[in-house]
Amino acid sequence: MSSFFTTPASQKKRKRDDTSAAQSSAKKKKVTLKRADSKLTSRKTARDESISGSGSEDNEIPLGASDNEVLSSVSESEDETGAERRLRLAERYLENIKGETETVGFDAEEIDRDLIAERLKEDAAATKGRLYRHIASDLDLSTSSRTLFRADTQSTTSVAVCPPYAYTVSKDITLIKWEIPTRTKSPPAKKNKNKATTKSPPLARRRPTKLLYSRGNKNETQNPKYQHHTAPILTVAASSDGKYVATGGADKRLIIWSAADLKPLRIFTQHRDAVTSLAFRRGTNQLYSSSKDRTIKTWSLDELGYMETLFGHQDEVVDIAALSLERCVSVGARDRTARLWKVVEESQLVFRGGGTSEKRRMNIKETVVNGEATSLKASYSEGSIDRVAMVDEETFITGSDNGSISLWSLHKKKPVFTVPVAHGLDPALKPEEASAEVVPSPKVPGEPQPRWITALATVPYSDLILSGSWDGRARVWRISEDKKRIEEIGVLGHAHVEAERNGNVDDLEANDGRRKEDQRTIVRGIINDIEIFERGDRGKDGLCVVIATGKEHRMGRWKTLRGKNGACIFEVPNRQACEPGATGVKLADVNNSEIQMKK
Repeated sequence: MSSFFTTPASQKKRKRDDTSAAQSSAKKKKVTLKRADSKLTSRKTARDESISGSGSEDNEIPLGASDNEVLSSVSESEDETGAERRLRLAERYLENIKGETETVGFDAEEIDRDLIAERLKEDAAATKGRLYRHIASDLDLSTSSRTLFRADTQSTTSVAVCPPYAYTVSKDITLIKWEIPTRTKSPPAKKNKNKATTKSPPLARRRPTKLLYSRGNKNETQNPKYQHHTAPILTVAASSDGKYVATGGADKRLIIWSAADLKPLRIFTQHRDAVTSLAFRRGTNQLYSSSKDRTIKTWSLDELGYMETLFGHQDEVVDIAALSLERCVSVGARDRTARLWKVVEESQLVFRGGGTSEKRRMNIKETVVNGEATSLKASYSEGSIDRVAMVDEETFITGSDNGSISLWSLHKKKPVFTVPVAHGLDPALKPEEASAEVVPSPKVPGEPQPRWITALATVPYSDLILSGSWDGRARVWRISEDKKRIEEIGVLGHAHVEAERNGNVDDLEANDGRRKEDQRTIVRGIINDIEIFERGDRGKDGLCVVIATGKEHRMGRWKTLRGKNGACIFEVPNRQACEPGATGVKLADVNNSEIQMKK
């Protein structure tokens, strides 16, 4: 029997020395450390190779290189690290750029213009829908040229532009396609011996060419299969890609046309009353339509189908506008509201106009008209909001029947700023016009009334605004840099700001109340619509303004004037293009415009 003291040698456990155990553990640690170091070095070299580029590209040897150059390049590629390789490639790139600038030459202004930081700022502002271009101060209104064009039609109710084509519609159910001529350069400036260099004359005027037209028939009202309008066409819009033209009329029809040949593609009859306005979402074929049935409908022209209906207005919707985002702004006439519709969120923001407070009411002026004292209010109560145009995704403007132009922001429910009586006052009626008596009372009946704002237009994402009425002038405005004021620049065709606005009766004759400057009327008739597009890259060659005019208002016959039914084009150049010796036009970026505004 074995006991504790008599255990066989085979069953005894051998004990290791402490020194041998320590040596073995140290060896294992060294082996693991070496493996880790090898892995780290392999990863580091792979990362350096990926950063610096592929080895095949770096080790390329140019054709015609000598043996010494080949040996030096090979030795450099073998000995240098990843950081040294990147440094060598950067130095080579800079040397190439220096060689190009020395041979070709460069312009510091062009380099500043194309800075990456400025481009990123502009692109970010454009995507966010913020105002980022100040171009109003760069326009030369005094040298703008005017060209009239017309067809044998009644009052032109609306105009749409997709360069180089324009589309007009009229009350006699006519749709016409025009080709707008390209802008011709002005002749060089003349130099006088005793005087300084004179300004270049206005641009040569060329009349647009009539390409196609299509006319409806009012006698086909009871024919549901008739492929045209049967009542006056009130509005027209053209898609940005030039494929589609949409028209809406008093016959409750919305017709989609092929822009190439003006053939009807689809007729929609979902509206229950007259279609008053149309607007395409910028850069897409999504269409918004407003109607007197108090609704707004959205359409997809890619599928030529109906999408949805938006409800909320308490009166007929008379105008609508849209930009890049999936939202639109509409005005509801006598409900005196402007509503911004967020289509995706299925929500709306309501902006209420209407009454004028005592803080906004300006002083009442006393004057003499027809021998009698008459009080002229500088602010009149707002009865209907008739026009709307978007400046950017957060700012829009409206025009009303009291002659006021209001600036709105999404962050405020009331107007940020209002210009009262923007297009002046109509003279008061004569006693024989207001009374049916044989010998009417000499007392003046009533007071002069403001002219309505019948047309509004903007250059999207800029500070430029154009407005129209029946005073014979298309007025130009700009938004201040802080977006809190609207300032008048002048009128198309004249550089100065006329004092006839705001009820100044110095320009009214005592006998018949007509203006002294009627002989220099620029646009005869009522301005029913305005469209703007830019010439050149980001408007470096100026603007082209197309104005629809008529003897009557587009929605009715409340006022009839002596004018012409048709349209006119204004070519507005930039100031840099009009200056003698100018070689280029500077982009209207944020920094340059701020410098010019301060000057």
